[in-house]
Amino acid sequence: MHCNRFLVPPLTRRQMLRQCANGFGAVALAALLTESGQGGESVASRTTDPLAPRAPHFKGRAKNIIFLFMDGGPSQVDTFDPKPRLAREHGQPIKMKTPPTQFNNVGKVLQSPWKFRPHGQSGIPVSDLFPHVATCVDDLAIVRSMVSNFSEHTNANYFIHSGHGQQGRPSMGAWVTYGLGSECNNLPGFIVLDSGQIPPGGLDCFNNGFLPASYQGSLFQHGDPPVADLRRSEATAQLQERKLKLLRKLDQGVLGRIGADDKLEAAISNYELAFRMQTAVPALMDLRGETAATRSLYGLDEKYPPTQIFARQCLLTRRLVERGVRFIEVLCPSVGADRWDQHGNLREGHANNARAVDKPIAGLLKDLKARGLLEQTLVVWAGEFGRTPMAQGADGRDHNPFGFSIWLAGGGIKGGTVYGATDDYGYFVVENKVEIYDLHATMLHLLGIDHKRLTYRFGGRDMRLTDVHGEVVKPILA
Repeated sequence: MHCNRFLVPPLTRRQMLRQCANGFGAVALAALLTESGQGGESVASRTTDPLAPRAPHFKGRAKNIIFLFMDGGPSQVDTFDPKPRLAREHGQPIKMKTPPTQFNNVGKVLQSPWKFRPHGQSGIPVSDLFPHVATCVDDLAIVRSMVSNFSEHTNANYFIHSGHGQQGRPSMGAWVTYGLGSECNNLPGFIVLDSGQIPPGGLDCFNNGFLPASYQGSLFQHGDPPVADLRRSEATAQLQERKLKLLRKLDQGVLGRIGADDKLEAAISNYELAFRMQTAVPALMDLRGETAATRSLYGLDEKYPPTQIFARQCLLTRRLVERGVRFIEVLCPSVGADRWDQHGNLREGHANNARAVDKPIAGLLKDLKARGLLEQTLVVWAGEFGRTPMAQGADGRDHNPFGFSIWLAGGGIKGGTVYGATDDYGYFVVENKVEIYDLHATMLHLLGIDHKRLTYRFGGRDMRLTDVHGEVVKPILA
């Protein structure tokens, strides 16, 4: 009997390429899996779990970052940069040439309504606006020489968050989790604690940009539950688990047919994380195990509602650090005024904002320090710019990007330090200018990341948080 009818006819070249395409992809993927990723991890670990912890470029001093964002722009000359000349010339025209301001309403020199007093062993002067933070001054490195490239809130907010003045770029929290992953398996690596108001620029301030979606900031509201759709919709846990098992099987089947796909893998990872968060988030939010002394330290028992809100967020921040969350941003509560943006009624507006955040921030610093967490946690306090030394109208201050103050603490920072200086009016930086790029480079450095090596290929070139700028501010490092 002739057997030719059982032989498979030879493939044409076109058929061979079509049927073997996935095979070629598998060969390429196998080669990629042997290469090292950005932080020294294998690409396999990044694609399997995008938030898996990864090795830094070098041994860093910090493991986590807390960014206390003072939305609106606190006045440097009323907080951490005393200027006696303002008192001497109060009510007089300013004796220097000034650039056009945001609203071009230049009034007379306006002295600070608050006194500055030396505190701690370092003797650093701090405004009476912050009596509680002042008790922590020996742990702070106050930078009085910050500048920004933008004087408008939205662009300045994008700039301080992403190093770029337009929306669409990855925020620093996204870059940090992209570079290092997270040590927490049950919560997102980048969490934003919303105390009641989102900064101008919206959620794009916490965006992942062109980085994979797993690295975007996850917004936690100050209510309960803090995350939408946290509770399961299924009648029983067993029914939910069966649905997730089926979904997992279907997704893995698609990946098996088409190969690695970033968006699909991110979706799978997010589904799994959301399932774990159903248990982790309620445990995080349950403060019944905190002592009365701890609750009082943060200000949870204060009568002022905005203080209570921010105190709870700061206490949750410590609990997130304990759980290994990599990057936490805390937003300011609403005090009935326009954030820290006092174009008028400076005394009441800044006083209410400071009252809301002062005790909770000091409580956070002291609690972290008492638990041995401050030395591995970098805390950054900053607004997007500062304010003018002369009045806008009679009792306000306009935007000033030419010289303002921020502070850093913990995580390898030299406490009890003042760096940089502005002129006698507090308007322009005259010594040791620090740009936002330098701040970002320093934050990454303290985590063990070389900001020039933390890159992502997009649009035909290697992108990074600091773009082509940035120098580490070494004098403030321990």
